[in-house]
Amino acid sequence: MSSSHLTKRALAAALKNRMNHTPLNKITVKHLVDDCGLNRQTFYYHFRDIYELLGWIYQTEAVDAIAGEHGYHTWTSGFLKIFKYIEENRLFCLNTLNSLARSHLDSYLYNVTNRLVMEVVEEVSAGMQVDEADQRFLANFYTLAFVGLIVRWMLDGMKERPENIVEKLGELADGHFERALHRYEQKAGESKVSGNRSSSFCSK
Repeated sequence: MSSSHLTKRALAAALKNRMNHTPLNKITVKHLVDDCGLNRQTFYYHFRDIYELLGWIYQTEAVDAIAGEHGYHTWTSGFLKIFKYIEENRLFCLNTLNSLARSHLDSYLYNVTNRLVMEVVEEVSAGMQVDEADQRFLANFYTLAFVGLIVRWMLDGMKERPENIVEKLGELADGHFERALHRYEQKAGESKVSGNRSSSFCSK
């Protein structure tokens, strides 16, 4: 592991530790570099500000952790990892949620969930004649629903076991992707036939 990466990890650990007992907006760069025995110049060599460091933590610890969990048969495992990460980093994530940096958590949740869902949509729609815009719309719909569920779970105190939630989601989504994509395909086919008929009528 490079010295640069080790420095980033040290700063990340310092920020997470601080966020376990201090609101994010009360944490300064000086706090972090003092905790790590570094100077401010070293911090700014790696990150523009604390918010960029926060985003780096979510990317490296959470987003990259679900690599390989995409696809129709593994998306629930990836989704469970999202819940588990939040559960294992409870204070850190709640601090982010309740601060001006909530956009970083929202962005992380949206990006990581959308990646999972889009992989499912693309896999299920393989061989179908479904417009790419319709695929993105379906993935966006499920992504926003799932993200809303995660945030509500956090706000409610994370009382329900993640395994139970993911199991319910799996049951709820089972077959829904296929049915929705088949409807999109059918709609596209009907539009094409209607368009051909109009062209034929006009040519006469």
